[in-house]
Amino acid sequence: MYDTFYGLNGRPFQLTPDPHFYFESLTHRKALSYLGYGLAQGEGFIVITGDVGAGKTTLVSHLMATIDKARLTAANIVTTKLDSEDIVRVAANHFDINTDHMDKAQLLSAFEEFLHAEARAGRRCLLIVDESQNLPAGALEELRMLSNFQLGGQALLQIFLLGQPEFRDMLQNSNQLEQLRQRVIAHHHLEPMDAEEIEPYVTHRLSKSGWSGRPKITSSVFRLLYSETDGVPRKINALMSRILLMGAIEHAEMIDQPMVERVIADLNGEDVEIAAPPTATAEPKNPLWEKPKKAQTASTDAPVSAPAPVPAPEPASATEHEVVNLRPPQAPTESAAQAAGTRIASQAKPAESAVAPAASDKAMAQQIDIMAKRLSRMETRMNDQEENLHRVLTLLVQWVESDVRSKESYVNAGRAA
Repeated sequence: MYDTFYGLNGRPFQLTPDPHFYFESLTHRKALSYLGYGLAQGEGFIVITGDVGAGKTTLVSHLMATIDKARLTAANIVTTKLDSEDIVRVAANHFDINTDHMDKAQLLSAFEEFLHAEARAGRRCLLIVDESQNLPAGALEELRMLSNFQLGGQALLQIFLLGQPEFRDMLQNSNQLEQLRQRVIAHHHLEPMDAEEIEPYVTHRLSKSGWSGRPKITSSVFRLLYSETDGVPRKINALMSRILLMGAIEHAEMIDQPMVERVIADLNGEDVEIAAPPTATAEPKNPLWEKPKKAQTASTDAPVSAPAPVPAPEPASATEHEVVNLRPPQAPTESAAQAAGTRIASQAKPAESAVAPAASDKAMAQQIDIMAKRLSRMETRMNDQEENLHRVLTLLVQWVESDVRSKESYVNAGRAA
């Protein structure tokens, strides 16, 4: 829904890992370096751990999208609690090895034959095991045995193990995994992103979806995103999806801190009022986009300008006092409104002798009440417009500054790379 409203060509904050949206934060750059080192070594185990939603799967998907498939055959499996025989059978199936009606010995033989065939064709084999924390020690030990297959002194199978922090603890503390620990040639733990990486991350994913600056996002939003998500990519994606959805529902062209706070309150189960989208007859909320209006006759619904001094009325019917001369808008104060009322009252006194006393008093009281109400509404309107103008100008300055910082960040990142 929000992608259509904002003219995007996709959903930039989907929760499904997609290498197209890979963002190279500092911690992901380090992890990618370890993975590249492991591929260059062509043997052993590479272990990547991280909290839920840290981007482990996206990292590996990005790596797989960049490798030469003519030289590397890769299989990626997501594990549950598999025993030692099941893990081998699942791995073989992901390499398209037919394992029907095979016992374990036949399965291992078929696996080794496949690895030899790939090596003779000039291809290495890589097995990626995601959610490794679900595997018991026996299954992990079976994976170590698979890594023993060799041809001419070269390992035929390399294995990447991805898991949550508890897998790192299990690997370090289990006495049953000592031999596996000795085969680990690199290990990296993915940390959450830093606060200064939130804005580049969000704008990167939006840009990958065809974002052209609509909606605009204030710098305070990125600070709030970091404090709410602790820099975890999946949490940022989930929150940004809800923010853009609310923005689309409300037809908002600016994502600011109050909107994000309302989304967070909604996620926390609090009652939140959703602003109705503007209609064709609604006044523009932002004075910067408000078109100049022609002078109108005074009415209770039209914008009212400060009145010019009213001359003493001629003897006439009470309806003649309903006509008000207008001049360019000025910001009246409460004292000005009172002074205007005083002038009207004082100037109207000479006319009292020319009309019926009761009718004149009633008409003049109505005129004073109408003028006071108009002056009060105009004062409120002018104050609101001044506040809105100041707020929009502040947001524009912040947006320009954040754009400059973002460009400097990318330039510095490019120099560092």
